[in-house]
Amino acid sequence: MDDNNKEGENNMQDCIFCKIIKKEIPSQPVYEDNEILAFKDINPVAPVHILVIPKKHLNSINDLSAQDSEVIGNIFLIIKKLAAELGIADTGYRVVVNTGADGGQQVGHLHYHLIGGKPLGTKIC
Repeated sequence: MDDNNKEGENNMQDCIFCKIIKKEIPSQPVYEDNEILAFKDINPVAPVHILVIPKKHLNSINDLSAQDSEVIGNIFLIIKKLAAELGIADTGYRVVVNTGADGGQQVGHLHYHLIGGKPLGTKIC
């Protein structure tokens, strides 16, 4: 095993989202299938704030490969479905992915924020 694989395994073992996927840490799931988990953010910034994650550990968008394209496409379909179910599809919502420290990423596991339920304005920051 090379050092890069060891680093990836360590990230998975310490990853809070991987622990949530394995049910080692409780969450409030709103959707789950074999490849995707969606759950309520514990520090919501809006009335609707859902985190949608692939179950496969990927640190960020920078780790995506062509093999991940189907699950990433499915994540967006799940986001669309959840927006409708949560009553924000017609009024509008935001989907955010932070990548890296300068991008504001706080958890080293690729995740999408589905945010809505109030006027969010045009500012991103």
